[in-house]
Amino acid sequence: MIESFQNEKIKYVTRLLTDNRFRKKENVFVIEGKQENDRALKFGFDAQEFYIADSIFNEDLPEGKVHLVSEKIYDKIAYRGSSEGIIGIYHTKNFDLKDFNPKKNSSVIIVESIEKPGNLGAILRSCEAFGIDALIVTDAKVDFYNPNVIRSSVGCLFGMNIFYSSNDEVYEFLTENRYAVYTTIMDKASENIQTRNLKEKSAVLFGTEHSGLTDFWVGKGKNTVIPMSGSIDSLNLSNAVAITCYEILRQKMT
Repeated sequence: MIESFQNEKIKYVTRLLTDNRFRKKENVFVIEGKQENDRALKFGFDAQEFYIADSIFNEDLPEGKVHLVSEKIYDKIAYRGSSEGIIGIYHTKNFDLKDFNPKKNSSVIIVESIEKPGNLGAILRSCEAFGIDALIVTDAKVDFYNPNVIRSSVGCLFGMNIFYSSNDEVYEFLTENRYAVYTTIMDKASENIQTRNLKEKSAVLFGTEHSGLTDFWVGKGKNTVIPMSGSIDSLNLSNAVAITCYEILRQKMT
C-alpha cells in the first residue's frame, strides 16, 4: 500500500499528468475512471500499470501490475472531481494517416488546428456516436492523450480512427481516395448541408472557432453551411461537428 506523497511512483504519475513533454518522452499516458480504462483495454491498448484505491474501487482488480494506494494518495493523483478509484498508465499508439484504409462510403470529419482539449474530446464523442469512420486533425495544437481529451470523450478516443497529419498530406489523401470534399467557409456560394450528398464517400472540414479554415482550403471543396435562424452567425466548434455527424447518419439511414 503506497501511503507517502514522496513515493517515486506517485511523483512519476503526477508528472505524467502535468507535463506533456515528459508524457511524450516516456511514450505513455494516463487514464482515470472505470469506463475509460475498460474501453482502452477493449480496444487493445497496452497497460503498463494501475494505481487503485481499493477502498473506492469495488470491482475485480485488472490483470497486470497493480499498485494499491491510500485514498489520500489517490485524491492527489486523481484529476477528476468525482472518482472511481482506478488510474491506468498505458503505452501510446501512433496515429499515422497511412494506416487508414477507408471503405467505399467512408465519412470523415477533419478539423484544422484545434487547440482546446475539451472540444477535441466532445468531437470524438460525436464522431463515435454517429458512426463517423475517422477523425483527422491537421496541424494539431493539442495532445490527443491530454487527460481532458480522454475525460471529455468518455474514452471514445480509444475506439475511433483518429489521425494527426498536415494539410498537404490530408488533401493528397482525400484526392487519392476520391472523397467529396465539403469545406465550411461562409460565402455567397455556400449551400445548406442538407442539400449535400453525404451518403457517399465524403469529408467535411472545420477550422478554428475564431478564424475558421485557413486559406489553404479555399477552392479545395464545396462550401457548406448549417442553416441558422438566430441572430448569431456561428456555433461552438464541437456543436457544429455534432450536427454535421448527425446529418451524415440521417442521410445514410434514409
